[in-house]
Amino acid sequence: MARVASNPLSLPRFRPYFQVSDTALVFKSPSLSPYRTRKFQSIACQTNPLPTQTQPSDEGKVLAEPDSVDDSTSEATNSFVGGEFSEFPNKNINRRIAIGSTLAAVGLFMSSRLDFGVSLKDLSAAAVPYEEALSNGKPTVVEFYADWCEVCRELAPDIYKIEQQYRDRVNFVMLNVDNTKWEQELDEFGVEGIPHFAFLDKDGNEEGNVVGRLPRKYLQENVDALARGEASVPHARVVGQYSSAESRKVHQVVDPRSHV
Repeated sequence: MARVASNPLSLPRFRPYFQVSDTALVFKSPSLSPYRTRKFQSIACQTNPLPTQTQPSDEGKVLAEPDSVDDSTSEATNSFVGGEFSEFPNKNINRRIAIGSTLAAVGLFMSSRLDFGVSLKDLSAAAVPYEEALSNGKPTVVEFYADWCEVCRELAPDIYKIEQQYRDRVNFVMLNVDNTKWEQELDEFGVEGIPHFAFLDKDGNEEGNVVGRLPRKYLQENVDALARGEASVPHARVVGQYSSAESRKVHQVVDPRSHV
């Protein structure tokens, strides 16, 4: 009886082979001698032919079990043997990355607001009135400025940072050169360009001045000297790029009630 060879890819098939039967079949023919016989081959089927008739076999092919197929597919998805693909991050890692990126963006935004969001109006609103500064026994920094002064606006963030550091020991005064109230102070301090920073000791005596756009360290070192009560400032007379105070004539306003 024939045995069925299972093929995973197609229908079962039979592999025929020829085998000579040990028993001779006798066929009598009128034309043949009664003493002669003829042997016929009988056909049989089996899955494994004789060694001399062996054909390519499927024995070396191993079918993976369903579970192993799923596991191998998962491993191939997560990583590649050659190292070309890395493991996909899970949802928790994605969530952490998103939160970290959001916090970094908020921090950058806040720092930029602190550095570039400070205006001359903010500084003048927080400034100490000039008369009060001359009478409270603290050293004073007087800044002569104007709203139209480009250099004044550029230095506003630096002035703000220095003020936050020393405001408990030093007065910071803002005088707007467009206000005709300060004509006498402009002449007294010899203001020709703005911004003009005058550094006064606790008795109101001027120890030095800095004019125009200069590195932040010039202002900070002078303010630090005032805060420590030193007799002089390290930068007594330094001039950088400034706006001419003569431009104030076309911007003058009369507001004697304002200290700025």
